[in-house]
Amino acid sequence: MERIENLKNRILKSDKRAVSRAISIIENGNSVSEELLNSLYSNIGKAYRIGVTGPPGAGKSTLTNQMTQRYRAQGLKVGIIAVDPTSPFTGGALLGDRVRMNQVSNDDGVFIRSMATRGSLGGLSNKTVDAADVLDAANFDIIIFETVGVGQSELDIANAADTTLVVLVPESGDSVQAMKAGLMEIGDIFVMNKSDRPGADAAVTSLKTILTMKEKKPDDWETPIVKTVANSGDGIDELLNNISTHRQFLKLKNLFDEKRKEKLKTRVKEIIGLVLSAEIWNDKREQQLEASLNQALKGEISPYVVAKNIIFNYKKEITE
Repeated sequence: MERIENLKNRILKSDKRAVSRAISIIENGNSVSEELLNSLYSNIGKAYRIGVTGPPGAGKSTLTNQMTQRYRAQGLKVGIIAVDPTSPFTGGALLGDRVRMNQVSNDDGVFIRSMATRGSLGGLSNKTVDAADVLDAANFDIIIFETVGVGQSELDIANAADTTLVVLVPESGDSVQAMKAGLMEIGDIFVMNKSDRPGADAAVTSLKTILTMKEKKPDDWETPIVKTVANSGDGIDELLNNISTHRQFLKLKNLFDEKRKEKLKTRVKEIIGLVLSAEIWNDKREQQLEASLNQALKGEISPYVVAKNIIFNYKKEITE
C-alpha cells in the first residue's frame, strides 16, 4: 500500500487520483484511514460546506449540477459527495452513476463521489465528513453534500454543513406538513424548485406560514425561500447569493466558528460511540446477547437489563 506521507502530499497538491484513493481507504474502514486523516487534519477548515437535502424527486442532483457550474464560472473548485442508499447486493452506492451530473464530471476543478449510507438513518454515511475533510485538504473551495432525502434524522446534514438547503417542489405540500419540525430545524435556505409548475406560489405561501411558527430571536437569521427551475438554471444566481449572504451572516454574528465547534463536538461523540461499540461487540458478548434474548422475549428481563449486563461484563473484562 502507498505510504501515508506520499498519499498526503499528493492530496495536498489536489491530485484527484490520490483523493479518490483516500476516500476508498476511508470507506473500506482500512486500518490506515485514521492515520491518514490525522496527517491531513492541520490542512482542513478552508472549504465551505453546503448540504442539499429534500424529498426524492425534488431535483437535488440537477440543482447541485447548476450550482457547481456557477461556482466553477467564479473560478472555485467544487467537491460533491452524493450520499446514496446502500445497495442490498453490493454494499455500494446504488445510484453511483449520477448521470445528471455529466456536464461537470469531466471538469478538472470538480470531484464527484457517491458514497453509500451504510445504514445511517439520516442519509449521511459516518464516513461522509471524513471524505469531506480529504476534499478540504485537497484545496476544494466548496464541498456539496447531496443527501438521499429527508429521513428520520435530518440533523445529520446540519451537523456536516455550514449552510443547509432544503429543496422542495410545488407538489411537496403533504411532505412539508409531515416533515415540518425537522425541516424548520435544519433549513438555512429553502428552495422551491420546479417553480414553473402550477401551484408554486401557493406552495411558497404555505411554506412561509410554516416558517412563521419557528421560534426565533430578533437577530436570528431570516430564512429565505428561493424559487428555482434547476433544468433551465432560473433562480440559481439568487440561490448562490443567499448562500453567500448566510455565510457572511455567520461571520458577522461570530456564529461561524461556534457552529463548527458544535459540529466538532457532535462528531467526537459519534467517533467515541463507534469506537466503544466496536470494542464491546466481540464474539463473547454477541453470545451473551443471544443467550439473553429468550428471557427478554418471555418478559423475564428488559432490554435495559440485557444491555447493562453486557456493559458490566465489558467493564469487568477491561479492568481485570
